[in-house]
Amino acid sequence: MKEIELVVNNREILGKKVKNLRRQGMTPVHLFGPSTKSVALQGDTEILEKILKEESKAALISLKVDKSKRAKHVVVREVQRDPMTRQLLHIDFFQVKMTEKVKMEIPVVLVGKAPAIKISGNMLEHELNTISVESLPTNLPANIEIDVSSLTQGGQSLRVKDITPLEGVSILNQPGQVVVKIAVPRLRKEDEELESVSTEAGASAEAVAPAKEKSAE
Repeated sequence: MKEIELVVNNREILGKKVKNLRRQGMTPVHLFGPSTKSVALQGDTEILEKILKEESKAALISLKVDKSKRAKHVVVREVQRDPMTRQLLHIDFFQVKMTEKVKMEIPVVLVGKAPAIKISGNMLEHELNTISVESLPTNLPANIEIDVSSLTQGGQSLRVKDITPLEGVSILNQPGQVVVKIAVPRLRKEDEELESVSTEAGASAEAVAPAKEKSAE
């Protein structure tokens, strides 16, 4: 995984006054970690937005505070946005140690095309958007790709256990969790179930009929 460089500054503006900070194009930031005291920082909103847009949330960031020569290794732990305007409000950075494993939520990216969605009414439903993993910071994947081209029929699904193993990365989700599935329209599903019941009933009737004829003889 590539490492991103980011420079932030110490922040003295706290509380409700941070609204003025945002008007100046700066976003409030907090840095914390197991052996790091929480520090109030601020970063250029445009640069932060670019990182959030172009890089994975699990990206390893080399964070420099003001003119400090020594960078801190961090990952994005939480992003807060205005629910209406989507304006960036706050970011929490979590400091990691390069020799210690860290738990992160990694985004799932669907690749390929599912033949099943060519059938009228079928829909591809993305059930699990992130996967919980544990690994050393340098082994954190930017995302986890799942190929949906094997989904050829309605009702089929791909589960956590179907994810291709990643070297040095442990997946923490339950193996049976559904990641993506082909949803079938309710009406068609009911029709298929009725057709199945009718077929089974017909087969049973055919099996009983010869027995009745024999007894009649």
